[in-house]
Amino acid sequence: MTDLSINEELVSAIVTSFVRDEVLKVGSRGVVVAVSGGVDSALSAQIAVTALGKEAVTGLAMPYRQSSASSLEDAQLIAEQLGIELLVIEISPQIDAYFERFPDADATRRGNKMARERMSIAYDISATRSALVLGTSNKSELLLGYSTLWGDGAHALNPLGDLYKTQIYQLARHLGLPQRILEKAPSADLFEGQSDESDLGFTYAEADQILYHLIDERRPPGEIASLGLDPALVQVIWDRVRNSQFKRQPPLIAKLSGRSVGQDFRYPRDWGH
Repeated sequence: MTDLSINEELVSAIVTSFVRDEVLKVGSRGVVVAVSGGVDSALSAQIAVTALGKEAVTGLAMPYRQSSASSLEDAQLIAEQLGIELLVIEISPQIDAYFERFPDADATRRGNKMARERMSIAYDISATRSALVLGTSNKSELLLGYSTLWGDGAHALNPLGDLYKTQIYQLARHLGLPQRILEKAPSADLFEGQSDESDLGFTYAEADQILYHLIDERRPPGEIASLGLDPALVQVIWDRVRNSQFKRQPPLIAKLSGRSVGQDFRYPRDWGH
């Protein structure tokens, strides 16, 4: 089994500097982060407080009526430990009003709508505070496509996106996040009892091993299976990575000129500095 251990002190220093530099260089006053009660959002909030100070970090808890009650309690626990403001904004009224028109909508459609509603609120609050929206998605989720496009996958900057889920736990333990947060099952909290690993059909520990070989080592799926890993699971994960590539790309613009937005016009020198 591949060792995915990280140097916690070094990683902590890098992601903290990243948040501080990216926020301050654009003249922002801080960050807004959706605090779900899970380890990823708790870790993002912790990093932001270290980087910017607690006064510059606003937490958002946005429960739906079917959300686990413990999720809000855990979000409040994190906010209290970090000393940050936590705004609690219930999303049930607007979600229920929308789906009154579409009563047959399945769980995926409803979950995507909730994720996008939460991000819409995060961006609205960020505008009122001259703040940036801080991302909470880890590398495992991003590679597996386990996120909602323009929902939880949207943000201005993300300190966790290059850390696998198993590495998230390493850093979270190192930084002293509550044991209660570390022990709970990862969940998007779309309904009571929902969990990431149940949705995915495999554990993050299994996925991270395979993803490391696929992405970091650039091994082909056939070679990874020869390492003693389940060939069927290797293929499932590889298919998820390939099929979710569109979620990791910016919107495509047809190139018609020599200076196209997002392709040629994207460097600091473009601003004349």
